[in-house]
Amino acid sequence: MKTLIKNATVVLPSGIAEVSVLTDGTKIVDIDAAIQTEADEVVDATGLHLLPGIVDDQVHFREPGLTHKEDLAHASRACAKGGVTTFLEMPNTKPNTITVDALHDKLEMASTRSFVNYGFYIGATPDNVEELAAAQRTPGIKIFIGSSTGNLLVDEQAALERIFAETTLPITAHCEDETTVRANKERFAGTTNIHDHSRIRDYEAAYIATKRAVDLSHRHNHRFHVLHVSTGAEVELFQDHRGLLTAEACPHHLFFNVDDYDRLGSLIQMNPSIKAKEDNAQLWQALLDNKIQVIATDHAPHTLEEKQQPYPQSPSGLPAVENSLALILNQVNQGNCTLEQVAGWMCDAPARTWDMVDKGRIEVGYDADLVLVDMTLKQTVHNEDQLTKSGWTPWHGEALQGWAVRTWCMGHTVYRDGQVDESCYGSEVQFDHTRGGYWA
Repeated sequence: MKTLIKNATVVLPSGIAEVSVLTDGTKIVDIDAAIQTEADEVVDATGLHLLPGIVDDQVHFREPGLTHKEDLAHASRACAKGGVTTFLEMPNTKPNTITVDALHDKLEMASTRSFVNYGFYIGATPDNVEELAAAQRTPGIKIFIGSSTGNLLVDEQAALERIFAETTLPITAHCEDETTVRANKERFAGTTNIHDHSRIRDYEAAYIATKRAVDLSHRHNHRFHVLHVSTGAEVELFQDHRGLLTAEACPHHLFFNVDDYDRLGSLIQMNPSIKAKEDNAQLWQALLDNKIQVIATDHAPHTLEEKQQPYPQSPSGLPAVENSLALILNQVNQGNCTLEQVAGWMCDAPARTWDMVDKGRIEVGYDADLVLVDMTLKQTVHNEDQLTKSGWTPWHGEALQGWAVRTWCMGHTVYRDGQVDESCYGSEVQFDHTRGGYWA
């Protein structure tokens, strides 16, 4: 099927231009202001902007084993609504994704359950280096240096050294120093104050673990991606990237801070924890300065009943995939960034970081993963409108300007006019790790 999208303002790698975009099947086949061709569908996008589909490189979709919180079908619908055409999912499901067989099982499961494109990390344990070395159909290796699930905690230096030394896939990690967190938990034993969550998972815990991982990356000359940076202090650690280091920020660390606990309580309880208002500003500046390259969500839902338990029984995590693009487009409308920067942070940079084939750009030969946005559309976020299985959002009641109105995944319209088309499934993301990542 050929689709001609005309009269849109298109965000291209070279900048913004008034051009037409022609897709045929799963691919972008032409970009030309003067396209005159027959198509099965002609989309008049006057007044709208066309961006590459959003690539979210950090989600927790809970399947298998935790599907009362979320599952691939609900989460991928939420992705489609939010303009997210590709996700990379973490290994802390039940069972953990720590073998090649478990990885392949997830890929097979997603092929008939996910309505957008998908990929899955393989998780590191203290003793599964052989599995990590054998894995191929994956963006990379995920290490939990703190805040583990199951047997995924890798905190011993010898095990970390071996993973960095004996594997070749890019590595990413949850960086919170377990020793620091445990000591802080003892200091705040018996607390029921949600504010103490940020005192337990404090600046030192984040900084120590990130420094440790960056040092491993440098010494072993191994590509490393710093997940969900939560402090301004961490930024200095990866300024000397050496062609190896990339980093990401998440909406909750960009827009929430410890002052919001009084209003939102455990709804914004996260690992790493929410920090101070100053950190919000420092992380945003790091994005503008390209010291942080990627925006991802760390979408990690729990039921509202679970989240409303008294602290510390309340679990850490929140849903975000269907609102992340709108949150950042709202910043464009406020004059805090540009559409080109949004496409860089949320599309091109994650695709390049993880060596994705034909993702992240509006360019001839690339996959027809596209999102049409209305930068004038103002909508208020409501719990009852959320497609995530958890059915809530910490941004409930917040008015945002700039929303996805149509999403194409591999040339197929997966979201339009408030409806998700469930007649077609997404595709497994292809990775070519010879590309060398973001800095190549």
